[in-house]
Amino acid sequence: MPKLVTDNQQRIDFLLLGLIALLSCAGYLFTSECMIGLGFPLDDAWIHQTFARNLANGLGWSFQSGQPSGGSTGPAWGLLLSLIYLGNLPPVWGTYLLGYGFLWGCSALGYLIAREILPDNNRAALITGAVIVGEWHLVWASLSGMETMFLALIILIVSFCLIRKQRNFWFPGLLIGFSLWVRPDGLTLLGPVLLTAILDSKTKKEVFNKTSQVLIGLAVLAAPYFLFNWIVAGDIWPNTFFAKQAEYESLRSISLLARYLRLALPALTGLGALLLPGFFYEGFNAVKSRDWSRVGMLIWVVGYIGLYAWKLPVAYQHGRYLMPVMPAFFVLGCVGWQRLLVPGSEKTWLRVVSRSVLGAALGTAVAFWFLGMRAFARDVGLIQTEMVETARWINKNTSENAVIGAHDIGALGYFGDRKILDLAGLVSPDVIPFIRDEEQLAGFLNEYSADYLMTFSSWYPDLVKNLDLVYQSQGEFAPRFGMDHMTVYIWK
Repeated sequence: MPKLVTDNQQRIDFLLLGLIALLSCAGYLFTSECMIGLGFPLDDAWIHQTFARNLANGLGWSFQSGQPSGGSTGPAWGLLLSLIYLGNLPPVWGTYLLGYGFLWGCSALGYLIAREILPDNNRAALITGAVIVGEWHLVWASLSGMETMFLALIILIVSFCLIRKQRNFWFPGLLIGFSLWVRPDGLTLLGPVLLTAILDSKTKKEVFNKTSQVLIGLAVLAAPYFLFNWIVAGDIWPNTFFAKQAEYESLRSISLLARYLRLALPALTGLGALLLPGFFYEGFNAVKSRDWSRVGMLIWVVGYIGLYAWKLPVAYQHGRYLMPVMPAFFVLGCVGWQRLLVPGSEKTWLRVVSRSVLGAALGTAVAFWFLGMRAFARDVGLIQTEMVETARWINKNTSENAVIGAHDIGALGYFGDRKILDLAGLVSPDVIPFIRDEEQLAGFLNEYSADYLMTFSSWYPDLVKNLDLVYQSQGEFAPRFGMDHMTVYIWK
């Protein structure tokens, strides 16, 4: 039997994973700097930055100064970002540092989970951790300025608690409650936790004790979260919870199976496709051995994708909404393959197959890491040249009292310093009932005395008819994505 990993070896492995994570992030940032400069690949990242800056400046939980808002999905992420502003650190670099830390943390948890499941396989833990820090979706997510990897870390911590078979279920319950503050999706973790609590119990009393611990722990942090949202948004969920569903309601017209496959595809773009057989094999092994903690984790991965396929079937931006599930999927896929592969086997066929699979996995991971690096830089370029530059133009060329109607409000809120009417409903929830009705949106802009409309013209073809154009971005990246340019119109 192979020698078990020592604590000293584990520390060395953690440092190695941290170094790989650092090199991964540095490579992506270097490429972005060379291509366009540094920034975020999503406009929504600037929404979080705006909330964080306002909070640090004593303006409360608001997107526009002094107006409480439920337009942020992750209050905990905004609070964490506000510490960057309070410490007078460079906001973009401070956010990158947080993302790097969460990526490293996820790799360490992946390492520990693999070590817990396969304690006699020294290779499995390190490979699993390395997959997480090198997988291109996760490097992209860690530098996106979003709360994605924060939630992914909580998911892996909960998974680790369950797989360790600990008897105390207070902590998983508290973690689920806290996850709501990061993103509402965290509530889905209640499924695998309750499943494990019930099926791993031997008596009804034990079931009652464990489930009570979970639910009470959840309530301790969930109740303040719902109260917070009620105070700032008038509902127990943030505005984004409803706005995104309303905006993409038309996508739910296709079959549920087609939506599911479409959403699952991004996770399989790259190394994920090779890990899928390992994921299925690990599922088979978990069911066969009646390991309900692993079964719960597997069901959660499948169910999480299903939930989005049902309510919000959008797969754009490399599957950004499904990225929190990817580390758990990768961990299970790695563990499943580690059960099958024996690269040092005395059997020639098994040795050849094992080494071939490992070689193919390494080649695929490296190739997609480079492709992801270029994708990250291009995504940053799009946001910088379309949203950020247009917001800066508005700040320099419009009256301080100007009212701007806009669909993409992140960079506009951070750099524009103008009153905003949000046509996407994130901070203007009044528009959610008619979010895709251009006639009613025109009435909304008139009612609140808009002076300008900032949008991609293809988003609202009827709304921009006969409007005078005063500015249009000339960014080089939008045409590469098949998009038109961000445009500012005078609203009449």
